[in-house]
This record gives sequence, structure tokens and C-alpha cells, in this order.
Amino acid sequence: MSADLPSSDLEPLLEQWFTDNLKVLSRESGHRLSPTAQQAAWRQVLAYWHKLGPSVAARITETEVRLTLPGRLTPKQRRFNLEGVVDIVQDGERTVLYDLKTHDLDQVRADPTRYQGQLNLYAHIWRHLQHRRLDGTAILCTALPRSLDTAARRHLDHPSEATETALRQALAAWDPVVPMDFDDEAIQATLADFDTVVDAIEDGCFPPPAAERLSDDVASGVRESFAVQVCANCDARFSCASYRQYTRRARPSRATQDRFPDDLDDHGPEDDEEAREAWMLATLAERDPIPD
Repeated sequence: MSADLPSSDLEPLLEQWFTDNLKVLSRESGHRLSPTAQQAAWRQVLAYWHKLGPSVAARITETEVRLTLPGRLTPKQRRFNLEGVVDIVQDGERTVLYDLKTHDLDQVRADPTRYQGQLNLYAHIWRHLQHRRLDGTAILCTALPRSLDTAARRHLDHPSEATETALRQALAAWDPVVPMDFDDEAIQATLADFDTVVDAIEDGCFPPPAAERLSDDVASGVRESFAVQVCANCDARFSCASYRQYTRRARPSRATQDRFPDDLDDHGPEDDEEAREAWMLATLAERDPIPD
């Protein structure tokens, strides 16, 4: 994905920004990505630029805009503020608010209500608290479909006319922007949900879904389980009773081994070797000094 594709003039600069940001994040967090994870992240950056550079990225007028709704009060009389960060595109008289998500595109499209409330809240703050014009909102999914990620990896590893053609086709089929309608009438229900969640957090109430739910599809129309889409990305899964029950059911050969360390052998979906390798390499790499 170099000089063979359009919009490539900025690639060296993009790569330098990517490297610099990675160093800053590594120093701030004390953690680092494995080489495999770094390459996957760089493929996302390049795909985003080549697909949306002219239409979205180059037109963003305000990045990481912090929106705040102060002085909320929960049912248990706890006071808190709501904050969110968005990107704004202003093109002439039209203003669109984008919320970037690392979630799977099919998952967002299959269950848009999970994201509608949050965007409604951002739209409410933008329009009624900041008194600014807003014409649309959208989710921008940065996670690459497997077909596109495979095509990008093959072209980066072995550039050729064939791999470039395959990459162009995969990019053309990818549409990571999911428009969302904002609804002023739904904002109060969204705010009530936030109020309830804050009380639950303050009360230390974090009940996991039932073990049976983990085997179900994460959303209607998404052929991946809740465990793969949600639990695999949760650091608390190793101390979760529901997840331990799920792993024992998913691995019958271990059903009689009632030992917690068996669950620690799970480093991600068994059919995603790259994800498992990235998890283990990143853990090992934490012992190495962060490069300058």
C-alpha cells in the first residue's frame, strides 16, 4: 500500500506520525504493542486514509472535540458530568459529527441502537448547549474486515499488480461510515440510562451476563458469539464466573478439570492465530525497553 495506490504522497508523513504517536502512548502507558499488532494498526491507518482521506479525513475541521454535559444527578443523588470526544467535519454550511469506533462494521450495522443513544447525547450537547448547527451524525468503524486486512497485508508483504488489484477491490467494497439519525425525543431515555449506570458503578454492581448468553450471537445478523466479540477483549474475563463456565462448556475435554489456571490459557479466539500471537508477543515485549 505504497506508491502504487492513490493518495500516497502523504504516506511517509503518516508513517512518521504513527511512529511518533506510538512512542508517546508507550511512554505514557508503560505498555507497547507487539510487532504483529503494530502492523495491524498501521494497516488500519493506511486503509482509513486511502478510503476516507479526501471525503472525511482531509475535511475534518475539529478533532477530538470534547463535549461536556455538567451537573447530572443520579436517582441516588450522585452528581456527575458526562463527557465525550468526537471529530467534526464542516463543509460549507453542512456540519457532521463523527464518532470513531474500533468495533466491527457488521456489528454496528446489525445493532445500531447500541450507538444511537451516545450519538444522540453528543448531538444534544452540540446543538442545545453549544448552540451550533448540526446536519448529521455517523459512526466511523476503524476495524478492517478480514478480507480487506488480508488483502492489505499481502500487498504490503509482497507488492505486485495482482495484490494491488485485490487491495483496490477490497477497499472499494468497504464502507466504514454508518450514518445515524439523531432524535431529540430519545435523549431523556439515554440520559436516564447513564444515570442508572453511574449508580451501578458507584455501588460496585457489575453482574456479568449469564454463561448461556456468551454462546449466543453478539447481535442479530452478526455470526459471532458474545464471547468472541466482547469477552475476548475484556481483561476481567479470567475472574468472571460466567466466562469460566463458558470455557468449560466450549472445551469439553477440560470439563472435569476444575482448575482456574486452565482458563488462563485462553489468549483470544482459537480461529484467529494472529490475535493470539499478538497477545503473547506484546506480553513478552513489555520486558524490553521502549525504543527512542
